[in-house]
Amino acid sequence: MKVFKFGGASINSVERMQHVAKIIASFKGEKIFIIISAMGKTTNALEKVVDAFFDGRKDDALQLFEQVKQQHLNTLKYLVTVNWQQAENHLKDFFTEVEWLLHDKPVRDYDYYYDQVVCCGELLSTAMMSAYLNEAGIQNKWIDVRDIVRTDDNFRDAGIDWDFTAQKVNSDVLPLFSEYDIVLTQGFIGATDENESTTLGREGSDYSAAIFANLLNAESQTIWKDVEGVMNADPKEFKDAVFLSELSYDEVIEMAYYGAQVIHPKTIKPLQNKNIPMHVRCFLKPDLPGTIISAKPSHNLPPIIVVKENQALIKLESKDFSFVGEHYVSDLYELFANLKIKPNLVQTGAISILCCLDDRQDKIEKLALSASEAFEVTVEKNLTLLTIRHYTREKFDALTNGKTILLTQRTEETIQALLR
Repeated sequence: MKVFKFGGASINSVERMQHVAKIIASFKGEKIFIIISAMGKTTNALEKVVDAFFDGRKDDALQLFEQVKQQHLNTLKYLVTVNWQQAENHLKDFFTEVEWLLHDKPVRDYDYYYDQVVCCGELLSTAMMSAYLNEAGIQNKWIDVRDIVRTDDNFRDAGIDWDFTAQKVNSDVLPLFSEYDIVLTQGFIGATDENESTTLGREGSDYSAAIFANLLNAESQTIWKDVEGVMNADPKEFKDAVFLSELSYDEVIEMAYYGAQVIHPKTIKPLQNKNIPMHVRCFLKPDLPGTIISAKPSHNLPPIIVVKENQALIKLESKDFSFVGEHYVSDLYELFANLKIKPNLVQTGAISILCCLDDRQDKIEKLALSASEAFEVTVEKNLTLLTIRHYTREKFDALTNGKTILLTQRTEETIQALLR
């Protein structure tokens, strides 16, 4: 059995959906479990719906959601004809889920509402794709992943209940392959034991695919992207980016940890545990072999560049010039845990601590307010975090030329710099 994951770019138009169907059809006779993301830009659009709702702008939220609805209904008309009404009714079920919530008032945390609304994107895209495949003669079974993947209630970064999920895969998913060659579901989402929708973190569809690859004992997992494979840098930002034909699990974990968008940070472990290779292939050029990620060690890699924009630097200084020793650092990390913040860089001095974080305003404000009890707090935003693995001095100098370096950390393999 193979596990495929198609991202939002691969299904962001009728033509691309039809192209994906041709890729799937080329594996005729094979058992394939397919994960599909939301259509390109849908998640961003749904995030705007959540923002408006949480700000108390109900009419704006409904209007923004109406745009999402119409986009999907219009796409469906071009995809499905014979069973169009049945497919439309399927979409309307998910519209109702969201609209029911939007007519209420927010009484819980933002992250809760984020998950209830944003999960709709994957449900809509997979329902459309399943209907189109069936109409094109590619028989498949659509399932709601929220019935299978059980999580905790850590909304927007939910943890998996592996035992329950494994049980559901064995009882509800595996038997489907006796009747269907293709089973299709959503990435990125799950549900709590109270049937509240959750998400697994941004770009979490890769992780969803890895969960199922592990639990289905798949022979491989393939992520279909709009690039020929894994590159040493974002080719949209670096024209001299080079293709990497092979990478080790360890190298990809490091890349993901530092923010490389090609693979979700949690994806590799479930595959590594069962030695399942991952292929990163181009849906635009499916004949290309792509990158293979496996247990085989990586050698002679070029500098691998990761750039994270929209960073904030928080400087915490002792109010009485006392040393910020173990006590203060311990309290700070406890604060990170309570606020569900993952710092990208931390550096301690005698009387100060510097923290580089993704600039999420709600998290920054909560951290600054809580930390102000013990520290003088200053915040600087609009910064960039540069990470280079297997760095050379020449490459580092070239990428930091003309920038102000606020903070640097390095190991034998990796250098990081926070830039203004």
